[in-house]
Amino acid sequence: MTSLNNAPVLVVGAGIMGAGIAQVAAQAGHPVFLFDMREGAAAQAKAKLAATLDGLVAKGKITAEAAAATLARIEPIPSLDAAAGAALVVEAIVENLDAKRSLFRQLESVVGEAAILASNTSSISVTAIANGLLHPERFVGMHFFNPVPQMKLVEVVSGLQTDAAVAQAIEALSVAWGKVPVHARSTPGFIVNRIARPYYAETLALLQEQAATPQRLDACLKAAGFRMGPCELMDLIGHDTNFAVTNSVFEANFGDKRYVPSLVQRELVDGGLLGRKSGRGFYTYPEGAPALPATAHEVPLAMGPVTVHGDGEIADRLEQLVAQGGLSGDAAPSRQRQTWVGLDIGGARLVLTDGRTAGDIAAREGVADVAVFDRPLLWPAAPGGALAYAVAPQASAGWRQQAPAWLAALGFAPVPLADAPGLVVARTIAMLINEAADAVQQGVCTPEGADAAMKLGVNYPAGPFEWLARWSVAGVTQVMESLDAYYRGERYRISPWLRRQRA
Repeated sequence: MTSLNNAPVLVVGAGIMGAGIAQVAAQAGHPVFLFDMREGAAAQAKAKLAATLDGLVAKGKITAEAAAATLARIEPIPSLDAAAGAALVVEAIVENLDAKRSLFRQLESVVGEAAILASNTSSISVTAIANGLLHPERFVGMHFFNPVPQMKLVEVVSGLQTDAAVAQAIEALSVAWGKVPVHARSTPGFIVNRIARPYYAETLALLQEQAATPQRLDACLKAAGFRMGPCELMDLIGHDTNFAVTNSVFEANFGDKRYVPSLVQRELVDGGLLGRKSGRGFYTYPEGAPALPATAHEVPLAMGPVTVHGDGEIADRLEQLVAQGGLSGDAAPSRQRQTWVGLDIGGARLVLTDGRTAGDIAAREGVADVAVFDRPLLWPAAPGGALAYAVAPQASAGWRQQAPAWLAALGFAPVPLADAPGLVVARTIAMLINEAADAVQQGVCTPEGADAAMKLGVNYPAGPFEWLARWSVAGVTQVMESLDAYYRGERYRISPWLRRQRA
C-alpha cells in the first residue's frame, strides 16, 4: 500500500468538521484538496481558516510562517475530478447513508485504485456505506470529534470488508497528525456514541419520572467530575442532533430498550427548543444553567453514637470524616463490617446507594429513618460538591432534616431527589460501565480502547473500566439488578462480560 506520508488528501465537505480535518491535514504537511457541493463553500471555509490561523499566530501558538504554509497547502476545487491524484479521501458530508454511498461510488471513478476512502460518519455503518463499491476493502471509518484541531480522538472503524492494512495505515496517519487512534468494529454508534448513550438516557429517565430538575441533575454529575451536566451538554449538542443519534442507535439495534429515545427530548424537539442554537432548551440562553442556590442546614446534628458500616474506600472515608469532624461526640466512631455502606446514627441510617430506594431499604430492614446518598466519585469532595440523596417515605420529620445536615457536615452540598433507585451518579456510572462491557463483549473495542475513547472523545473524567476498577463488579451489578427489579424490562440487563467477571 502506498505510504500516506505527506500524500495528497481530498476532504469532501467544507462544513465545521470538513474544514477542521483539512486544517489538521495541512498542518501535518499534506497538500489538501477541499471540495463542497455548495458553490463557494470551500473558498469560504479557507477564508475562515485564515482568520483562525491569524488568531493562533496572535496568541503565539504558531508562527506566521507555519500559518502561511498551512493555508497554502489547502486548495478549494470546483469539482472532484481536480483531486484525481489524492491518496486519501476523507468524507465529511451530511449523515445520510444514500448520500454517502453515492459519493463514494462516484469517487471510485475519480481517484486511483490504491487510494484509501474514509468516512467521518459518527453513527452510520461502515459496512453499509461500502456496500456496492468495487473495492470495499479500501473503505474505512475515520471518525473525528469536534472541534477537530483540538480533540485528540480518532475512531478508526473497520467494516466487514475493510482490509486490516487499510485500518493500520489510518491508525498510523492519525498518530502522525497528533491524534490518538482507537480501533472500533462497525456497530451502531461505534465506541463513543454508543457508550455515551446512558449519560443522557439516565438523566432523561429521571426527568420523565420527575425525580429532579435539570439543574439538580447537572450539578450532581458535574460534582462527580464531568465538565458539563447531561442537560447542559444536550443543549450544547442540539436536541435535534442528540435525539437523531439516539434514534439511529435504537433503530440499528432493532428497538433494543436500552437505547429507547426519550419522550422528554422529543417534546423539546417538537417544540423547537433545541438548546443553545435556538436560545432555549432545558435552559435559556445566553444565561445557561443557573447555579444551585446555597442551602443552609442549621438543624443541630443529633450527636448520638455513630457506627460506620461496610468495607472499602467509601466506608474508610466516612470513618475518617466522622472522626475528623468530631461527629460522634467524644467517642470514636465504631465500625461494623456489614454488607451495606454508610452510617448508623442513633438508629437512623444514612446509606450509600446500592440501587435500591430508601423506601425499599426501610421496609426490608424494619427501620423507618433511612436516607440513601449517591456514590461520591471525587475524594476529597470539592468544596460544596453536590451529592444527591433521598429519604424514605416512612421517615420521621426529624430525620428528613437530619439526613441533609449530616451530609453537609461530611463536606457535601446535599441535593434532594425523589426516592428513585440508584439516584443519579451511581446509576449513570453503572450503566456506562455496563454499556462499555457489552461493547467489549461484542468485539467493538478493547477495555483500554473504551477508556481512551471516552476520555479523549467526550472528556469523561475517567474511562468506564477505570471506574469499574475503583468500584467493583459486585457493586456495579448490584445497582443494575436493583434497577432491573424496580423497573422491569430489558433496559437494565447486565452484560454477559460483567457476569463472567463476577463468577
